[in-house]
Amino acid sequence: MNVNSQNSNYLYPWQYDNHFRLLVDGPVFFPAMLDAILQAKHYILLEMYLIQSGNVTQKFIHAIRDAADRGVAVFILLDDFGARELGPADRNMLSHNHIFLHYYNPLHLKKHTLLLFRDHRKILIIDGTKAYIGGTGLTDEFDSTEHPELNWRENMLEIRGPNVNQWQNLFTRNWSHWSDVVIPFREPESHQGSHKGRVAMTEGPNLLEIKRSAINRIRNAKQQVWFCTAYFVPSRKIRHALRNTARRGVDVRLLIPGPITDHPMTRHLAQYHYSKLLKDKVRIFEYQPRFLHAKIIVCDNWVSTGSCNIDRWNLRWNLDANQEIEDFDFTESVKEIFNQDFSHCKEILYNDWHKRSLFNRLTTWCWVMYIRLADISLTRLRIIRHWKKFRNKRG
Repeated sequence: MNVNSQNSNYLYPWQYDNHFRLLVDGPVFFPAMLDAILQAKHYILLEMYLIQSGNVTQKFIHAIRDAADRGVAVFILLDDFGARELGPADRNMLSHNHIFLHYYNPLHLKKHTLLLFRDHRKILIIDGTKAYIGGTGLTDEFDSTEHPELNWRENMLEIRGPNVNQWQNLFTRNWSHWSDVVIPFREPESHQGSHKGRVAMTEGPNLLEIKRSAINRIRNAKQQVWFCTAYFVPSRKIRHALRNTARRGVDVRLLIPGPITDHPMTRHLAQYHYSKLLKDKVRIFEYQPRFLHAKIIVCDNWVSTGSCNIDRWNLRWNLDANQEIEDFDFTESVKEIFNQDFSHCKEILYNDWHKRSLFNRLTTWCWVMYIRLADISLTRLRIIRHWKKFRNKRG
C-alpha cells in the first residue's frame, strides 16, 4: 500500500520525519506536559474534555498562569459538560489578559440531543513544536496523591515534527467555531525524526476516519491485532473484522477493563460479545489492578492512539482524534507495553466463560436490552439531522 493511496479520503496526509514517544501513566506524562508549559515562549493550545478541580488541575492552572505572566498567549477550549466540576476559584484563576478560554457546546445553548455532542479530545500544543495527545483528563484519578496504586492506567503521546502542524490545524478547526480570537502561529523549528504519521479524526456520525482506518488495518493484518480500549462497545463491522481476522490465524487480542471500571454497565455490554469472539479465537484479557482507561491499537507495524475508544457512543456523539504511526521500532516498543499490561490481566477462556453464573448472564442481558431501547429512542430523534443543524450553527 503506497502513501498516496493511504492519503486518499483523509483530511491529513501521511508525513515523515516525526518523532513519537509514548508516556505511560500520569506520574510520567503530567510532569512532561507541565515542563513543556514551563518552556513555552510564544503560545499554548489546550483542548480538554475532562477537567476537575483538584491537585492535578491546580498544577496546570498555576503553570498556565505563570506562562501567561511571561507573555505567552494561552488558548484553552474545554468541553462544557466535561468541565462541570471545575470550581469557580479555578475558573477565576484562568482569567488573564493572555489567557483566552472558551467552552465547547455550552449546556445552556440547546436542548435535547444537541447536548450529547461533546468534545472528547485531549490536546496540548506548545509553540507549534511539541504536542501531547492521548486519553487523559486533568483530574486526580490519573495521579492520586492519596491512593497512587489506583491511578487510572493511561497513555499520552509526545509528538515532535511535521505532525504537530496537523494537530494545530485540528485545534484551529474547532477553536474558530467558538472564538473570533486569532491564534498567532509561528513557523516551527525544523525537527528531524524517523517516524511516519498522520492525524485521524471523528466529528460525529458524518466523519469517521478513525473507525474506517482501524477496520481496514484489522482486515488486512498479517501477524497481530492488539486492541486496547476503556469501553469495548464496538460496532458490528469492528466485531466482524476482529473475528474474521482471528479466524485467519492472526493473533487478535483485546485488552479491556476488568472489575475496576468507572462505568460497570459498559463492562456488561462488552461481555455480551465474549462468546462469539472467544469461539473465533479472539483472546480477551481483563486488566485487574486498576481502571484501564487507555486507547491504543496495534496492527502489525501500525499504531493508532489518542482519545477515541472506537465505541458506538464515541463514534456517534464525540469529537475525537488519534495519531496514526507506521514504524517498526515504535510499534515494537508499544508491544512491550502491551505485554506488561497483559501480565496484569486475567485471560478469559472459552470453556470457563460458559460456566459463569446465571446472575451474571441475566445482568448482562438486561443492560443490553436497556441500551438497545435507548438506542432506538435516540435514533427516532433523527440524530444525523440534529448533527447537521449543529454543524451549520457552528459554521
